[in-house]
Amino acid sequence: MSTAVQQEPAYVLHRRPYRETGLLVDVFSLNYGRLSLVARNGNSQKSPLKAQLQPFQPLLLDWRGRGDLKNLTHAEIRQGPGLTRTLSLYSGLYLNELLQRVLPAGDPHQELFAAYIEALTALSEALDVEPVLRQFEMAFAIALGYGFDWGRATDTGRPVAAGLSYGYHPEQGILQLPQAQTPLTDLPGKALQALAAGEPVSLDSRRVAKRVMRVLVDYLLQGRPLNSRTLFRQR
Repeated sequence: MSTAVQQEPAYVLHRRPYRETGLLVDVFSLNYGRLSLVARNGNSQKSPLKAQLQPFQPLLLDWRGRGDLKNLTHAEIRQGPGLTRTLSLYSGLYLNELLQRVLPAGDPHQELFAAYIEALTALSEALDVEPVLRQFEMAFAIALGYGFDWGRATDTGRPVAAGLSYGYHPEQGILQLPQAQTPLTDLPGKALQALAAGEPVSLDSRRVAKRVMRVLVDYLLQGRPLNSRTLFRQR
């Protein structure tokens, strides 16, 4: 049976040409998660969809159809912050790639949708994007079942101690007694404590957070590259 959806809050993650004049659009929506829509004639010069279906633009979408590929029938632009600085734009592309490549299709994540909006808003204003990216990466990890507590070792159940070093495994979290197969070790307990407390982030704790999240994201990607990382390296 064909279904019809109207006025669904969503964002474009990626779009590409589809057949002669259409667009194939990957979107992240509030109530339907990630899905792909066909905008028929959306790539033609006369179609308003070509200008409307832009990344980071808040939208209300209508679609109908059956199966995995639905037909987009209407798009309405809403007001939202813009990513005008280069670093903010690259950061937004990184968020979109994470969602597009890792998030299962058709799986609603309303809290992650809210975290995405919050991240875009913060990126539009922030000169320092790293805390924004780390916060979204943690929300992303929680949504996929890989959340962890910076301040507690999962293997011993004990709170992290400032004078000890710890490891990290994506499937286990913070480890007091890392094994040979633990992908990340030598994490200072003091930095983990600061991250757990949400204190003003020192250079040491920033590095720890970046290392941990890099390991987690690589694990979730399973070898799939991110084009946005290349952009960051070329700056």
